Amino acid sequence: MSCSCTNHSACSAVRGKPEKKEKRGEGKKLAIRFTSAAVLFAVGVVLSYFTGKGSLPAFTVYPVRILFVLAWFISGYQVLFSAVRNIRHGKVFDENFLMTIATIGAFCIGEWTEGAAVMLFFNLGEMVQEFAVSRSRRSITDLMDMRPDSARIADSGEIVHPSSLEAGTLIRVLPGEKVPLDGVIAEGISSFDTSGLTGESLPREAREGDEALAGFVNGHGVLVIRTTALYAETVASKMLDLIENAQNRKAKSEKLITSFARIYTPIVVACAVLLAVIPPLLAPYSNGLIVPGFQTWISRALVFLVISCPCAFVISVPLGYFGGIGGAARQGILVKGADYIDTLAKARAVVFDKTGTLTSGRFTVQSVNPAEGFPESLLTELAAAAEFHSTHPLGLAITAYAGEKGTEISKEDIASYTEKAGFGVELLYKGKALIAGSRKYMEENGVRTGAGRPEGGSAVEFAYDGKYAGYVSLSDTPKPEAAGAVAALKKLGINEIVMISGDTEAAASDAAARIGIETYHAGVLPDRKVSLFEEISDRVKAGDEKASVLFVGDGVNDAPVIARADAGIAMGAIGSDAAIEAADVVLMNDNPGLVPQAIKSARWTRHIVAQNIVLSFVVKVGFLVLGAMGIVGLQLAVFADVGVALLAALNALRARKIP
Repeated sequence: MSCSCTNHSACSAVRGKPEKKEKRGEGKKLAIRFTSAAVLFAVGVVLSYFTGKGSLPAFTVYPVRILFVLAWFISGYQVLFSAVRNIRHGKVFDENFLMTIATIGAFCIGEWTEGAAVMLFFNLGEMVQEFAVSRSRRSITDLMDMRPDSARIADSGEIVHPSSLEAGTLIRVLPGEKVPLDGVIAEGISSFDTSGLTGESLPREAREGDEALAGFVNGHGVLVIRTTALYAETVASKMLDLIENAQNRKAKSEKLITSFARIYTPIVVACAVLLAVIPPLLAPYSNGLIVPGFQTWISRALVFLVISCPCAFVISVPLGYFGGIGGAARQGILVKGADYIDTLAKARAVVFDKTGTLTSGRFTVQSVNPAEGFPESLLTELAAAAEFHSTHPLGLAITAYAGEKGTEISKEDIASYTEKAGFGVELLYKGKALIAGSRKYMEENGVRTGAGRPEGGSAVEFAYDGKYAGYVSLSDTPKPEAAGAVAALKKLGINEIVMISGDTEAAASDAAARIGIETYHAGVLPDRKVSLFEEISDRVKAGDEKASVLFVGDGVNDAPVIARADAGIAMGAIGSDAAIEAADVVLMNDNPGLVPQAIKSARWTRHIVAQNIVLSFVVKVGFLVLGAMGIVGLQLAVFADVGVALLAALNALRARKIP
């Protein structure tokens, strides 16, 4: 079904790409139309009053009717043209058709004032509805502002559009300016306001070598940035595309309303025809009851048509979801579609990855514990050699520690490097076998390990030339917001909170206890994560088949599980293509507290949508009955149509702010 409301700009704002200038221009046109029509209508009412009193000649009635027709046409010409266009395309039963038939019918039975008033007040409703849509759209158009439209070339000082620059260009960003393209700071020290992208209010320190993303606002220093992405490939551009595309993914309730309107409109038209014809035909058989004539029942049928317009349903439901998506985006939570709002709202279990999600993912070496016969300096050297090619957080922490100790490793001393994912590495160092990894990996390779191991934290063990060399103990601290996020989830009624980790039992147990998670799985290899998540999901849904299970990960190595979850949430995904592509919900910073916030926002949005559906349905049915009985006229019928749509649209604005 095509849009059943005449305010196509409002509908496109809900379902299409927001364009500021076009929307503002549309609001201005609506205001001009309404003002012009209202003046003509007011003059007509005044002249009609004096004509009725006999103060003006009788022929004045004809100019009065012309004024009413002009007011009707100016305020409703879009309705008329849309009705004709839709009929030509085979789409007869929409709001345009109903309004056109009802108002022309009012003129035919001599209700000139009522016919013009219906269209005039409908125009007024469009104006206020446009205002409501604009307010709901504001959080999205604000994001459009974060993508700058100018860049200053560092060498020449020339100001150009960012789309004209290639990756690798040096640009200069002055204090208070927005970074126009993603890049790395080449010169300067400053701070960034990142709230436009991440929702974080605290400034982020920025110095040489740090990442700078389009949309960040430079603080106090002058920065020279070497760009790393084209204009269309910046994180800001990806965010905008994500939000705009999200509007095309309808929730089940949106699809239900669309299907309902497709069936509902022809039915009410048929009912209106029967209402106009059947009662007068039954007049001879009314057994003395007073049954008005055709004109009265035609008038009631016209009122019935005006009331029956499904605008409140068709506009307010998607507008509620749109407001919810926009409100979440302002907090740094990007939801890829209205259907995922529903999924988040039905969440009954949340599964977290540990490293980088609940913990910082930045390991530090706590101690170097050599075995007998291996000096600490030698174990440090062996550890640095084993992790020389590693990109794992543990390996990076070890190489950083070795660098601080002044340990130098020659690439020529390393040969035959092989890695077994999730277990460890083997290589030749200075011609002798070097093994690094978990205790289990040592035992599989026939290495007899030492007895002592610290409780909690993580450790990497080493064997050199067939002998156990010792272990390096590392720790990864939970994020400051992790415990609060888990507590907030429990307050929302989500008691099934699970942590999955590839770390040792001791490390996982320590992290879970500090964060407040009772259920965790340690030593889970990447290929086991999906099957373990499916086991958890099956268990939860066995008790409630409508429940949804969420997975929260860092968006890179957790991509398979994120894709498998009912709603996959990418944590701290700023700048990560894998996260944006795989996840259904993208959190633009490293704060796990946004997970319960996303669920709360989704539930609030669903609550608003449910209110709109109930409000629209109850008022429509009540007024339809009253209209058929002749209790309400065309003026109140306008309220039942435009008024209810307006109330629902204004109520949908509340989805932008979570209570």
